[in-house]
Amino acid sequence: MTAESQKFQCGILLLQLPAAKHVSIKARIARISAACHTISLRISLPLYKYGVRPQFLHLRVTMTSNWKICFAASEIEPANEARSRLAAKYGNFEPGESDAIVALGGDGFMLQTLNMASEIDVPVYGMNRGTVGFLMNEYSEDNLYTRLDAAEEEVINPLRMKALTSEGTECEALAINEVSLLRAGPQAVKLCITVDGKTRMDELICDGALISTPAGSTAYNYSAHGPILPIGSDVLALTAVAAFRPRRWRGALLRNTSRVLFEVLEPEKRQVMADADGRQARNVVKVAVQSEPDIRHRILFDSGHGLEERLIREQFA
Repeated sequence: MTAESQKFQCGILLLQLPAAKHVSIKARIARISAACHTISLRISLPLYKYGVRPQFLHLRVTMTSNWKICFAASEIEPANEARSRLAAKYGNFEPGESDAIVALGGDGFMLQTLNMASEIDVPVYGMNRGTVGFLMNEYSEDNLYTRLDAAEEEVINPLRMKALTSEGTECEALAINEVSLLRAGPQAVKLCITVDGKTRMDELICDGALISTPAGSTAYNYSAHGPILPIGSDVLALTAVAAFRPRRWRGALLRNTSRVLFEVLEPEKRQVMADADGRQARNVVKVAVQSEPDIRHRILFDSGHGLEERLIREQFA
């Protein structure tokens, strides 16, 4: 089912038919609605109460598409209970057979679901049953098909992290929010930062550093005093975590085509871990980060509550 065929409405139909045939009109419309979930019919026959049989029937028909939904839930009890109720009400399809995946949980589970769904190119609609819900919509069990029909879709390209550990192991992962390097011991880390093959900072002494996408700029990046990036801005935020030297360095804005390389200085003395949306590599010595334009994460938001609107609201909270 395509996005175009999922959303359609019929306005007012004016039918010149004998009034006595209005039952058969309902039957015909019922056949039309066989491929739809709901159909509402309003017949304007105000003259019947006066004994007048009009020749015209005014019908208002609204049809809502019948989505094939896969319900996915995090491990917490409220999310699993919600999945059971929603599956009983709307049915439950396998991810590859669905038109949309409804993720029930918090932002962490939403990120996991988006990574899974990108492999089958299915949009994800989140409903908050967790603790943090910036990427989630309000939870409601009613009118789900209507909400999906009206939803706004955002397409997000993730970051790709390639990390090399001190043991020579290569670790690769995708991140929708950010890739971060953090100290894994008592001492501050020392990093050399290279952008597109050119060394931009010989030595950054800090607790860590991160690269954030616009979609993830309100998460760890914002907590580390990094900038909130508008959706569609085609930039990435490079932000230091508790920078010691240079003391006042607050980071940089980079093109989303940039290739960033972090090299860990004195890795035996100053251990560093790398994290890509929860997928970790420990004792890293080099971490390369770049945007991955060929991978698309499709996320659905309730109408009027899209990702751009949420980012603007966050800045005035």
